[in-house]
Amino acid sequence: MNFANFDIDAFLRDTWQQRPLLIRNPWSNWKNPLDPDDLAGLACEDHVESRLIVQKRKDWQVEPGPIAEKRFGKLGKAPWTLLVQAVDHHVPDVAALMAPFRFIPNWRIDDVMVSYASDGGGVGPHFDQYDVFLIQGLGTRCWQVGALCDDDTELLPHDDLRLLANFEATEEWLLDPGDMLYVPPRFAHNGVAVGDDCMTYSVGFRAPGRSELIAHYVDDVLAGLSDDDRYGDAGLSVQSSAGEITADALEKLQGMVMEKLGDRRAFARWFGEYISAPRYPEVDWAPETPMSHEELCARLATGEVLQRNPASRFSFVRQGEGVLLFVDGECFECVGEVAAFAEVVCAEDRLVVDAASAGSDDILSVVMPLFHKGSLAFGSEYRLTTRA
Repeated sequence: MNFANFDIDAFLRDTWQQRPLLIRNPWSNWKNPLDPDDLAGLACEDHVESRLIVQKRKDWQVEPGPIAEKRFGKLGKAPWTLLVQAVDHHVPDVAALMAPFRFIPNWRIDDVMVSYASDGGGVGPHFDQYDVFLIQGLGTRCWQVGALCDDDTELLPHDDLRLLANFEATEEWLLDPGDMLYVPPRFAHNGVAVGDDCMTYSVGFRAPGRSELIAHYVDDVLAGLSDDDRYGDAGLSVQSSAGEITADALEKLQGMVMEKLGDRRAFARWFGEYISAPRYPEVDWAPETPMSHEELCARLATGEVLQRNPASRFSFVRQGEGVLLFVDGECFECVGEVAAFAEVVCAEDRLVVDAASAGSDDILSVVMPLFHKGSLAFGSEYRLTTRA
């Protein structure tokens, strides 16, 4: 599924992270990629993250998944919404929705959440800390957008939802199938289903917080430090006041910290591993039957299509004459032809390894472990089944 009428350069220049934008059916041929019954089936699975939200007057009740199949027959007339996270991990046609958005770097893309709502259903006025494209799949939804929010914005007391205490819409639209609304971080918004069979696909993008980066990177740095690595002051001179922490001491102490935290190469490696880590590490995507080195080499040589697992995260960082390839939290140091392969596999969901490279032990040293983890598979055999 591709865009037919969407100016990406203008969007990045004038809209991205600046203001909401309604985009009327930009697709070459919109087709809803998932049946509502199949979405409900996913919500019943143990390894799939889901929530059921039922509105009773001003009370919002949240039921975490897995949702029992019989529950859907007992929902009654109160407005309700089913939310299922990371549907792209399990449904190839939903995963294909992400391809047109690859003008945003891979490491920023999170997942595709899918919602199904009855008439009047929604999750209430709220704001998020990430960019999102809200694509109408089936039915009609009324979207309202409000002011920019921050940490001081008042929220209603609720254990599971971030509901705005005061919401005033500044713009309002009805979205039909194929229509899309872009909402930048921290803009208040509210979506309400108009009629039944309302499905919305939310393509979300991650934006790490400063506190998150510092906390996790410091933990990683600490793990590599020795207790013997301490402050020293050989050649100490007598101070005019024993109570003073001198500027020289402070400079040396701060230098001890910054020397480790300011290592650009170490940070690049840590960040690549951190940001590519699987969202659901407890889910096992490995194939039931491992492939031998000989079989893998032979099948690559025939030109079979390699396909990335939509649940896997692929990115790379240039370093020296090569690249560091990051896949699902693991780092591969790549040079020469392997570096070229790494760039291609990060850019393409499906690819064919040329005949000359198919027999390369260096390339196979990267492809083989990715096969064994389930990060790569042959397209003819690809299946989105898991062992939780």
